Amino acid sequence: MPQASKIKAVVVDDQLTMRTLVRSCLQQIGLTDIREFPKAPEALSALKAQPAHIVFSDFNMPEMDGLEFLRSIRSDPQLKGIGFILLTGRADADLVKRAAQFGANNYLVKPFTVAVMKQKLEQIFGALS
Repeated sequence: MPQASKIKAVVVDDQLTMRTLVRSCLQQIGLTDIREFPKAPEALSALKAQPAHIVFSDFNMPEMDGLEFLRSIRSDPQLKGIGFILLTGRADADLVKRAAQFGANNYLVKPFTVAVMKQKLEQIFGALS
């Protein structure tokens, strides 16, 4: 049973309010090491410099969308093992299917609750203490 406080998370969303919401939910679950980025390219560079255990990424972002970001992570030998949860405003079956094909571990449909986020994390890491 991993300790939530040992999990390093990265949150990528072009909307400050959504990054703040995700950070707040993660903190309520017990995560303390949380980095935030408004754009996927800068998050990708930061991950190469300092990897994380899990990435929460919005799907709809300028420059590089969540699926492109996911493909970049999965194609990098150093980063391919990082957990990835796609955040989306729509429960589009095709999007969820494509995300799974590209290697997403899970997805969250906005709006979501702390309980649902914890459940998605536990599906990746096992029960959190």
